[in-house]
Amino acid sequence: MAGAFSQDWEPVVIRKKAPNAAAKKDEKAVNAARRSGAEIETVRKAAAGSNKAASSSTTLNTRKLDEETENLAHDRVPTELKKAIMQGRMDKSSHNLNLLRFLINEKPQIIQEYESGKAIPNQQIIGKLERTLGVKLRGKK
Repeated sequence: MAGAFSQDWEPVVIRKKAPNAAAKKDEKAVNAARRSGAEIETVRKAAAGSNKAASSSTTLNTRKLDEETENLAHDRVPTELKKAIMQGRMDKSSHNLNLLRFLINEKPQIIQEYESGKAIPNQQIIGKLERTLGVKLRGKK
């Protein structure tokens, strides 16, 4: 049985490639040209190596705000919704702010913003509130 298993004790070395090997070669070539007195023309690329093009695409809500000419504000929680949330929480007297926050897994500031009408409506949060409070908050009653 002792000869059935053997271990290989030879060291294994794993190395990564040198970072930016091509950039170092370019730097060396530019420095050599400068030392020889040759004229060097460099071009700086505007967004090279960044992800600005992907992040500059506008979302649906910001595009609506850009196209809007008169009212430049995000949608806020309607008065009916904020009253329904407060009424649902009062009906379930055991649901204080901290318990409701725990049950829907959101920050207490979010619930306060919904009840004060300052929040931007999020259908996922409204759905969580509906399930937890047992009140219909969306659509016709």
